[in-house]
Amino acid sequence: MKIANTAPFVAPQRFQQAEAAWQQAQLIYAQGVSHLRDALQRFLRGEDVGRVRACYPFVRLRSERLTRGDSRLAYGFVAGPGLYETTLTRPELFSRYYREQFELLLKNHGAELEIGSSTAPIPLHFALSEHEHLEGDLPPDRRLLLRECFDLPDLAAMDDGIANGTHEPAPGEPEPLALFTAPRVDYSLHRLRHYTGCSPEHFQNFVLFTNYQFYIDEFIRLGRELMQSPPDPAAPHELDDCIGFVEPGNVWTARAGCEADFAGMAPGLTPPRLPQMPAYHLLRRDASGITMVNIGVGPANAKTMSDHIAVLRPHCWLMLGHCAGLRNSQQLGDYVLAHGYVREDHVLDEELPLWVPIPPLAEVQVALEKAVAEVTQLSGFELKRILRTGTVASTDNRNWELLPSAHQGGPERRFSQSRAIALDMESATIAANGFRFRVPYGTLLCVSDKPLHGEIKLPGMANQFYRERVDQHLRIGLRAIELLRASPAGKLHSRKLRSFAEVAFQ
Repeated sequence: MKIANTAPFVAPQRFQQAEAAWQQAQLIYAQGVSHLRDALQRFLRGEDVGRVRACYPFVRLRSERLTRGDSRLAYGFVAGPGLYETTLTRPELFSRYYREQFELLLKNHGAELEIGSSTAPIPLHFALSEHEHLEGDLPPDRRLLLRECFDLPDLAAMDDGIANGTHEPAPGEPEPLALFTAPRVDYSLHRLRHYTGCSPEHFQNFVLFTNYQFYIDEFIRLGRELMQSPPDPAAPHELDDCIGFVEPGNVWTARAGCEADFAGMAPGLTPPRLPQMPAYHLLRRDASGITMVNIGVGPANAKTMSDHIAVLRPHCWLMLGHCAGLRNSQQLGDYVLAHGYVREDHVLDEELPLWVPIPPLAEVQVALEKAVAEVTQLSGFELKRILRTGTVASTDNRNWELLPSAHQGGPERRFSQSRAIALDMESATIAANGFRFRVPYGTLLCVSDKPLHGEIKLPGMANQFYRERVDQHLRIGLRAIELLRASPAGKLHSRKLRSFAEVAFQ
């Protein structure tokens, strides 16, 4: 039996200040990661390191009585008396988030927070930098020995039972404080690097998803142009607070006059090929900028990316993309604002049953409609010429048009019965995962073809349509985010997204 080589255990200490609690969590985490990395270096030199372990820090709240906080808020308090706890990771990355959650708990409950070492081990892979790849550097015999000496990622500790509402604590076990445990968060942070080509540090609190590269191209053009000149007080712009632009490979460009914000940051390297779902980021100092991700086509990609971005606890994500118009009265280029979804994408059927409704969120709906009106300079009855609100159907079959027709029991009948006005492959997934993970969501699509009415998407017609509509559609999305950013976070995070006995963390 190998000799235990465990990082120092830190007994729980009580804190009445959010900053001090965060600093203690940071200290415990840093000590644990340092212990693992030091042991790994000795292991790579061929030394016998014994059985190495370091554990995540945890935060605990003991609530002695039912506290009735501000009933208008959706988070920041526990459901009732009891013991509540969650593990924490990457305190430096989540510093602003953790401090805010700690502050709300202290304010709303008048109790102390306990910070200490948990019993949940930090997997070795999650303690390494993004440029370290263990398996490729080890001979086969040492690779097999790695599992005996270190804790490796355990998928059993990374399920979404809390978010799905299926988690049941064992007798005497604390209730959860957050939707995600530390190992689940770390897993997603590593997946984000893999799929998007960007470090999670660059992701912003407002996210745009798209299913076409044309939108990304326009976002890149806008971002690069913005970086070339400092804000002009004589011509204020809604993106004046942006200080940098980051592309896959962590390739960053500082805004003119904001170079000091990037002092000491290593330059990125453009990857030889784009990652599967590349991400681009317009940075703000408070992380309230805009991240845009090309999720490509299909509900599987939409679920994968939203599964992982959810651990960053963004304030909102919006879907901007193209759709098939299902009504004869629609024209190519018309906009569709989704207020309901027919979920024939199937990727979330196990996690979120189909009988769960996905409600529209008033704040997001109002912002999107107002943004369309401002950018197009249309209002009132005239706005209805190009914007229609209704149900969007999402399918996992790209060739749904080839299925049996309506009178043969095909999907057209279901779409008609649901009153769907548009169809795509991603929007219902993005919205449903927003509901599942308590992330405010919205969908604004643009009609690019009408297959039920003989207007199918052919290359020449599609290219002309893309050139004419993408710029305006993207500007609408950016304007909607500016409107949402102006709202208090407590108002944006709707109570519609919270369950009976909800976790306290946003």
